[in-house]
Amino acid sequence: MIDGALPYLRCPVCEQALSRAERSLRCPAGHQFDLARQGYANLSNGRVPYPGDTAEMVADRDSFLSAGHYAFIADALGAYAGQGLVVDAGTGTGYYLARVLDEAPDSIGLGLDVSKAALRRAARAHPRAAAVLTDLWGPLPIQDGTATLVLDVFAPRNGPEFHRVLRPDGRLLVVTPAPDHLTELIEAHGLIHVDPDKAARVAESLGGHFTAVESRVLRHRLELTGTEVRTLIGMTPNAHHVPADIRPEEAGSVTAAVTVTAYRKAG
Repeated sequence: MIDGALPYLRCPVCEQALSRAERSLRCPAGHQFDLARQGYANLSNGRVPYPGDTAEMVADRDSFLSAGHYAFIADALGAYAGQGLVVDAGTGTGYYLARVLDEAPDSIGLGLDVSKAALRRAARAHPRAAAVLTDLWGPLPIQDGTATLVLDVFAPRNGPEFHRVLRPDGRLLVVTPAPDHLTELIEAHGLIHVDPDKAARVAESLGGHFTAVESRVLRHRLELTGTEVRTLIGMTPNAHHVPADIRPEEAGSVTAAVTVTAYRKAG
């Protein structure tokens, strides 16, 4: 719920603290922001440059994650759970945030995303999780030095802002696809390949702000039904390039491979 996260939020216009005013949030300067009927707050400060995942993509992601196929990633993130504010940048349905909060009974979660369809689900993902609409590339509506943990799972990385909102002893956890992630589907159906320069681009986005303290590659074999294969494709950027009516229907064995890296603040 949004009330638990209020002490950590700030106005996206003047950076002052926010308070609850019935169906909105308000700062002392009088800037006001709507609370959606579905429970998330809109702190975008105007139009966002892109709409994020569609309702169909979000539904596919919710179905796939709820089946436990990526539980091995959630387990790895949960091992870093501590007490305090957990920020999930690009939260999607809130699946990973909820799993981390389950391991940290006194923590508050804050899921950030630009997709309204995703935030409708994220707002209900956990009793101690709030959901906020904001542009991850811009200034985040979070007070300085308040987050114990920032999660970034297959999402944009805003190094300067992650550095600003993290406590001095906080950690940033970044999950990116390894080179062989979903390789069987990619090769069989001409899907988007993992960027071979992915590691370099991640390092560049965080360089000067963070230092890696631990990194490991996790691999898990997925035995998927035909429906699950279609759902997996539908929840990724491939959904924009492979229409639902031509997605494969065959069951298959697929490699899920991700790199999980923990960072501390530089300087």
